[in-house]
Amino acid sequence: MTPTCVWLASPALIVALDHRFGEPVDTYVNGSQVWLRPDGPHEITIEWRLHPVAGYRRPPGVGTNEVFETVAYALAAGEELATPLDRLWDGLEAYPAYGDEIEPAPLVAAATAALGLPPDAAGLVDHQPIGDAWEHSQGGISIIAEVLRQLTA
Repeated sequence: MTPTCVWLASPALIVALDHRFGEPVDTYVNGSQVWLRPDGPHEITIEWRLHPVAGYRRPPGVGTNEVFETVAYALAAGEELATPLDRLWDGLEAYPAYGDEIEPAPLVAAATAALGLPPDAAGLVDHQPIGDAWEHSQGGISIIAEVLRQLTA
């Protein structure tokens, strides 16, 4: 089981990510955006992963590596998005990047301090069945919905 924190996607979340963390260190064709930062207790590296919606489609005319930057800029400037936010990302998940053992409560405190926003949910999850289901569906399910299902079970 992995301790995790989850924030539902919102304009405030995207702007906070951009303001506090800057551009992702890794971007994926499937829409995922990733930051690896030593934000955990005792500087444990936390993986911050912005998960795409089920069936994610990259906005037309925007490269894979420019999606987050383009959306964050538009939201901060109060501009209309070419693709609505709810068609891009479901939410953000933060968890120890390298399997470091940490309890959920210290992770919540550290993640809240780093991002400046408290998570919408936190606890322990088993990522293996979530990843298997996502791969089996070829990206057709929401990872955030599956994480939340485990956190509220």
